[in-house]
Amino acid sequence: MTVLLIALGAAVGAPLRYLTDRAVQSRHASAFPWGTLTVNVIGSLLLGGLVGWPADPAVTALLGTGFCGALTTYSTFSYETVRLARGGHRLLALANVAGSVAAGLAAASAGYALARALTG
Repeated sequence: MTVLLIALGAAVGAPLRYLTDRAVQSRHASAFPWGTLTVNVIGSLLLGGLVGWPADPAVTALLGTGFCGALTTYSTFSYETVRLARGGHRLLALANVAGSVAAGLAAASAGYALARALTG
């Protein structure tokens, strides 16, 4: 049952990641991967909130592992960072790494704090 919940969450998260990435990236005439940054920060915020909320294990599987796991993407983040560096955009590559890690941690912390404040 848990595997099916994860698959269901991923079936929603993966297409949403793709559509969000394309929508955000189409608004920026830049080599910087704004779409990937956006989905990773949103996913970090949601996952932080889920961890801070007293959720049932089934909900955690569906939303945390399935949905947030498919919405966020470490592999694309890594690939785009390498692509920037190899394309001569080393400063953008560095900004992608620093910005993504900092924004992701801040979003996860904010989501967790918000959930704890609402349930505490």
